[in-house]
Amino acid sequence: QVRLVESGGGLVQPGGSLRLSCAASGSIFGMNVMGWYRQTPGNQRELVAIISSNGNTNYADSVKGRFTISRDNAKNTVYLQMDSLKPDDTAIYYCNERTWPTGVDFWGQGTQVTVSS
Repeated sequence: QVRLVESGGGLVQPGGSLRLSCAASGSIFGMNVMGWYRQTPGNQRELVAIISSNGNTNYADSVKGRFTISRDNAKNTVYLQMDSLKPDDTAIYYCNERTWPTGVDFWGQGTQVTVSS
């Protein structure tokens, strides 16, 4: 049973930083693509950043240059460093694990990020 547990969300002022963590268990973590998505009320969940098993990354245009995704395969953990946060970054952030080669998606419970003065 794959389990993803996010942490690190909270309230931050515009221009501030947060670091999200997602600890995975029950999977062959090192082989899978990991990602962060976010969702606001009334909107679809959107991709924020993904990182492949070999460390290749891809970002939404809205976060390029401000967010950094990374992974520690020894700790089965993926991170999202968020800098220069804006009010538009306010959302629930979800960790995603996509298994290889089956392509099955697993999701965490989500963590709230609020950017407000």
